[in-house]
Amino acid sequence: MPVRSLFPTQVYTAALQPRGARALNRELLKEARQIREHDAAGRRWSARRYPGGYTSYGSLCHLQKMSSTFATLERRLRRHVNAYVRALDLDLTGRALVMTDCWVNVMERQVVHGLHLHPLAAVSGTYYVQTPRGCSGLKLEDPRLDRFMAAPPRRADCRPENRHWVTIPARAGHLVLFESWLRHEVPPNAPAGERVSVSFNYNWF
Repeated sequence: MPVRSLFPTQVYTAALQPRGARALNRELLKEARQIREHDAAGRRWSARRYPGGYTSYGSLCHLQKMSSTFATLERRLRRHVNAYVRALDLDLTGRALVMTDCWVNVMERQVVHGLHLHPLAAVSGTYYVQTPRGCSGLKLEDPRLDRFMAAPPRRADCRPENRHWVTIPARAGHLVLFESWLRHEVPPNAPAGERVSVSFNYNWF
């Protein structure tokens, strides 16, 4: 066809590993609940900026350096991050892409994570620990949205690559990687159960 796809937004999704994710998730879930219980500063931060839920983003955001369980997750993410770097054709000659931040998120029913991006990072992502049936996915925004001006609407059945918004389902044991400039959100969480995830940033040095 004479039409070419230029300037694509590439998003990586995969299962963390072929087997053994359930055991790791049990440990991550146990620690996430312990962290929430003892992190008074994080609960205060969440009450102001993450109503109804809990995140350690504002208090304990280097969990890969504090916990052997989260360090294990970092090691198992490494091959996926390397694969994503290759797909993006990033030139890291003489440099290293390093996990700089790692925090836990617990979303109760009707908790929302508003539209945002991850400044001062290169690659960001989320790993899903516990995902009740019907829980919210990760909603990604077309980064060109503010430039469409007088463009006609898209057909309801248009291909994913032509949509203005794409939602990636949250599945326990799976991860999503994206470039940190990509805006994203989590719509209101519908089920009564806790949606638990680990989010992280990588930067290059």
